[in-house]
Amino acid sequence: MMDKIAIYPIIITKSSDEDDYPYYVEIPDLDGETEGKTLTDAILMAQDYIGTYSLENVLPPSNVNLPKVKDPRAITNLVSVNISQYKRKHDHKAVKKTLTIPNYLNELGKERGINFSEVLTEALKERLRI
Repeated sequence: MMDKIAIYPIIITKSSDEDDYPYYVEIPDLDGETEGKTLTDAILMAQDYIGTYSLENVLPPSNVNLPKVKDPRAITNLVSVNISQYKRKHDHKAVKKTLTIPNYLNELGKERGINFSEVLTEALKERLRI
C-alpha cells in the first residue's frame, strides 16, 4: 500500500530578530498558521501543522501553486508531509483486538498481574522494529 503524501504551499515571513519566534508561517489552503525560531524550525512546524490537521480533518486536495506575496520579507515554499507515516506515528488510539492464547499462559499471566495489552504492544513494537 502506497503512502499518502500531501504537498501544500506555505508563506514564511521573517519579523524582527528580537522576537522569540521570528518566522511566521501561513498555510493558506488550511487557513492555518504557526511560527518557528529558525527557517528550518518554521518549515518543520508547518509540516507538523499539516500532519496534525490530517489527524482531525479531511485534507483538501494538495495545491502546488505558490501564492503571490507582496511583503518583501515573505517567501513561499512547498512542504510535503507523508500523511500515512504521520498518522502511524501519532495515532495512539487504542483498538480492541480479539486473540487466542493457551489457557495456561492466560492463567499464569492473570496470577502474576500481567497487563496483556502492554505485553502485546511491546512485542509488536519489537517485532516491527519501531
